[in-house]
Amino acid sequence: MTFVTHNILSAREQECLVWAAHGKTSWETGVILGISERTVNFHLQNACRKLRVNGRRAAILLAMHRRLIHPLPPWHGADMPASRHHSAMPA
Repeated sequence: MTFVTHNILSAREQECLVWAAHGKTSWETGVILGISERTVNFHLQNACRKLRVNGRRAAILLAMHRRLIHPLPPWHGADMPASRHHSAMPA
């Protein structure tokens, strides 16, 4: 097994893959990143080409497997949703 010593993906390609891993469409990712849907697709296609895969799902899985991207839970860096807080109820 070979280990990647550097990331072959650009920062923008990584960002687009991470948002895609969270289920965002190209349009939604574009809104989040302040770029066009076409530009998001451009970065995702470049990532697919560099990883030698067909399709964003395959790119996401391979990039995660190779530890090129690290998708975080949606609430990372923010308060956890109230439903996740567990406090003891007074008896």
